[in-house]
Amino acid sequence: MAKILIAEDELDIRNLIMFTLRFAGHEIIATGNGAEAVETAMEMADQGELPELILMDVRMPRMTGYEACKRIKADQRLEHIPVAFLSAKGQESEVKEGFEAGAVDYIVKPFAPDQLTSKVEKLLKQA
Repeated sequence: MAKILIAEDELDIRNLIMFTLRFAGHEIIATGNGAEAVETAMEMADQGELPELILMDVRMPRMTGYEACKRIKADQRLEHIPVAFLSAKGQESEVKEGFEAGAVDYIVKPFAPDQLTSKVEKLLKQA
């Protein structure tokens, strides 16, 4: 199905997301923070194999998801890729900041695996 890049610093959550989306048939490229996500997306662009969707946590070491999203959106090769945030921070100001950074969606944790799968399918159809 789709190639999805994820950035999540919590190993258990990263593994859950990977398992859920692989079970749904997607190819997953996992990173542990925002800086790694930006580097990986740029390396993928260099190789001509772009992800179809990027899912990122907001609060991560080295670089926040907001900053990573802004950097991804600043690269002409990557700017068209939809980015969605996965965060436990669901306050209106956090969600607003996510959309201002360039995200197309903001998914609040905790979420059920089937909710994540259906949300990802919806985002991929919109892309």
